[in-house]
Amino acid sequence: MNIVIFGSGAIGSLFGALLSNKNNVILYGRKPHVDVINREGLKIDGKTIFHKKLLATSNIKEIKTNIDLLILSVKSYDTDMALKEIEKIIDDNTILLTIQNGLDNVEKIKNEFKHKQIICGVTTHGSIFVKPGFILHTGIGATVLGELNGVVSKRIKNIVDLFNNSGIITKYSNDIEKEIWIKAIINSSINPLTTIFKCRNGYLLKNPILFNTVKFICYESVRIANSEGVNINPDDIFNKTKEVINDTSDNYSSMLQSYKKYKKTEINSINGTLIERGKKRNIDTTLNEILTLLVN
Repeated sequence: MNIVIFGSGAIGSLFGALLSNKNNVILYGRKPHVDVINREGLKIDGKTIFHKKLLATSNIKEIKTNIDLLILSVKSYDTDMALKEIEKIIDDNTILLTIQNGLDNVEKIKNEFKHKQIICGVTTHGSIFVKPGFILHTGIGATVLGELNGVVSKRIKNIVDLFNNSGIITKYSNDIEKEIWIKAIINSSINPLTTIFKCRNGYLLKNPILFNTVKFICYESVRIANSEGVNINPDDIFNKTKEVINDTSDNYSSMLQSYKKYKKTEINSINGTLIERGKKRNIDTTLNEILTLLVN
C-alpha cells in the first residue's frame, strides 16, 4: 500500500517506520527532520528499535505517487493548513485517516473532504521527538480505528489488519466518536497538570492533591461529553485515566514536551474545545478554564 504520513513528528514518524516494513511509506514533515532522515536515516530507540532510510520530504510537490492511505498526524492547530496541502496530493480513492489529539479536528476535515474518505483513530503510544532524525518510543499503547458512521466496514478491517501486521496493535470500534471523546477527556486531565507542574505523568498518582484534581477534571469533562449525547460513565473514565497514568508513569506528556520547547500546545483543541462545548450546554467548565488559562 502507498502511504503518506502527513506530519512526521513523534507519533507520525513512529507509525511511518513500523508501516514501512511492509508498505511504501513517504514521510512528510519539517525540513530539519526530513534532511537528517534523508542523510542518515530515521532512528528510533526505546520500545521500538529502528534505523533505516525512508522516503521523506518537506516539499509537497515531491509527493507524486498515487496515495492509498494518508495518515494525518499534525498538531491540532496545524490542521487547517494541512488540509489545504493535502488537497493537492490526494484523489477520491485516497483514504484519509486522522490520528490527532483534540476534539475539533474531525469537524474541520469533514468540512473539506467527502465523509466516505475519512476514518478516525486514537492511539496511546508514548513517543518523544528527541531531535531531528531521532525518536524515542517510550510506551507501547493501544490504537483504535473506526468509520465515521460506526459501520465495521471491510476497509476498516483491512486497515486494522495492515496496522497489526506492521506491529501496531490495533482494533476497530463501531463508535469512534466516543473513543475520541474518551482520549480527549483523559488528555484534558493529564496533559495540562503535567505541564503546569512540569512533572512526569506518574507524579499525578503520587501527589494526593493532584490525584484528586485529576478526578475532578475527569468528572467535569465527562459531564460535558454527556451533555453532547456521548454516554460515558465518570467512574469508568477516571479508572481508565488512572490506568493510562500508571502505564505512562515515566513519560512526559506531549503538551509538556511542546511547552518545554517553547512551542504552541494543543490546550485549545482539548480543554478549550471542552469549554466551548460545555458553555453551549450550560455545563460548568471552571476547571478546564483554569487549566487553559494557566497553560496559555
